[in-house]
Amino acid sequence: MTDRLRIALAQLNPKVGDLVGNLALARGALADAVAAKADILLLSELFLTGYFPDDLLFKPKFIADAMQAARDLVADTAGTDVVLVLPTVWVEKTGLHNAVIVAENGQIIATRLKRELPNSDVFYEKRYFAPGPLAEPVLIKGVPIGIPICEDIWHPSVCEHLAMRGAEIMLCPNGSPYWTNKQHIRKDLVRARVAEDDVPMLYLNQVGGQDELVFDGASFGMEPGNKLVFQGKSFAPDFIVSDWVCGDNGWVCAQGEVTELTTTDEAPWLACVLGLRDYVHKNGFKQVVLGLSGGIDSAVVAAMAVDALGAENVHCLMLPYRYTSEASLKDARDCATRLGVRYDIVSIGNPVDDALVELAPIFDNRPADLAEENIQSRMRGVVLMAVSNKLGSMLLTTGNKSEMGVGYATIYGDMNGGYNPLKDMFKMEVYRLAEWRNSHVPGDCKGPSGEVIPQAIIAKAPSAELRPNQTDQDSLPPYPVLDAILKGIVEDDLSISQIVAQGYDQPLVERIERLLNIAEYKRRQSAPGPKLTVKAFGLGRKYPITNGYKDRTIG
Repeated sequence: MTDRLRIALAQLNPKVGDLVGNLALARGALADAVAAKADILLLSELFLTGYFPDDLLFKPKFIADAMQAARDLVADTAGTDVVLVLPTVWVEKTGLHNAVIVAENGQIIATRLKRELPNSDVFYEKRYFAPGPLAEPVLIKGVPIGIPICEDIWHPSVCEHLAMRGAEIMLCPNGSPYWTNKQHIRKDLVRARVAEDDVPMLYLNQVGGQDELVFDGASFGMEPGNKLVFQGKSFAPDFIVSDWVCGDNGWVCAQGEVTELTTTDEAPWLACVLGLRDYVHKNGFKQVVLGLSGGIDSAVVAAMAVDALGAENVHCLMLPYRYTSEASLKDARDCATRLGVRYDIVSIGNPVDDALVELAPIFDNRPADLAEENIQSRMRGVVLMAVSNKLGSMLLTTGNKSEMGVGYATIYGDMNGGYNPLKDMFKMEVYRLAEWRNSHVPGDCKGPSGEVIPQAIIAKAPSAELRPNQTDQDSLPPYPVLDAILKGIVEDDLSISQIVAQGYDQPLVERIERLLNIAEYKRRQSAPGPKLTVKAFGLGRKYPITNGYKDRTIG
């Protein structure tokens, strides 16, 4: 048994289903581990398939190909001194498993199966996998090592069993997506397991965007005594090497680097930028197009797009109609200039007016209302989709969570698009992040420094500008009030009476709840966007469209 171990954690960005690409990433990590003279290389959960493959797991050929890719990587360990700890899908007599195989010198020396399968708002592993038994430690370089897989560490019995069976170090591969304060939640969890079992734990998380999920990395190691011994980058790939020495009090980290976590102010911006960048690139696009209205939401999305892709890959269009103010025209141009993006103006005046003329016999002199307003929004959607189709750019949509919550968006109009960076962000958070971005250039963002979002945009009253002198507050309560009520209903699952007890007007709360419920059909047809909160629409909050329940006292 050795008394020294060098352990490498590959915090990488796999793509779901890309077995060839993910195998290449894994081989690169193995080469890095060999160069670093590591004893052990750990990859993140279900690395070769990407996390999470969803119903690809029902496809037998996909499972067979994934297992062959795993065998190919195992063979690559021949002639090296590196022991590979590879999380992968694996078929046993008991069924399909979320597993880890341990390989040394070209051979599989052990398999371990995930016991605790999550069945939550994000992952439904019980739909696909059979659970494994409480596992024994694996002897690696003569050292008994426990390998709990992601959800396993949320259940004390798994790590307790491994420690009682002699595990001296825990290696935990994860596919843990970001949401607010998630990095600290993970750390508190690992701190509890380490304190209970008196065994250090190395926690590896993947990084990157995958549809609506963003994985933030931030892998770390924890020793007994609440000692953080290393920490990887947030929202970026990393290759983390730490040295461990066994002494009288067990294994301690002799060398490890602690990288500071992103701040809670910075994290939502980086999550949106990373989610957008990976969604665009992983789906084969290079450029994006969006409508730049002179309002706060489109300005923030434009800034995020530049940070993600570079100004040369962002195309903004102003689409004015007769109600578009001179201030909006000026502010949109100013924002585009500051960001350095291509900016075009395409008037929708003639197409909208022609549509109104053709519809006049059917409208039959009825008073103008939302129907006419929505024609403007849908005409903008037609123009933006045409540019997207012709130039091959992905269309971004710009509605925020507050608007999507109450249906203050036009389906087949401003909801058009392939991706929405603000989908899970309340309106007041959009304002906060605009102010924050004007004084920060975070992470590996590609945008310019300085005030990229004009203060005039931040200061103006929000408006869809679909009729004269319109503001959002004509139809909605002030956004601080709307956000608070929506958070109570959506995020905290509070009843109407509980929200009213916080000081809000009961008829208003009931109206917001009604708007929330009747807008579900719109949200079902909305573009995907990064999950930033526990209760993201669709991914974290699933409600029926046809819904007869009303939160009222029954009696």
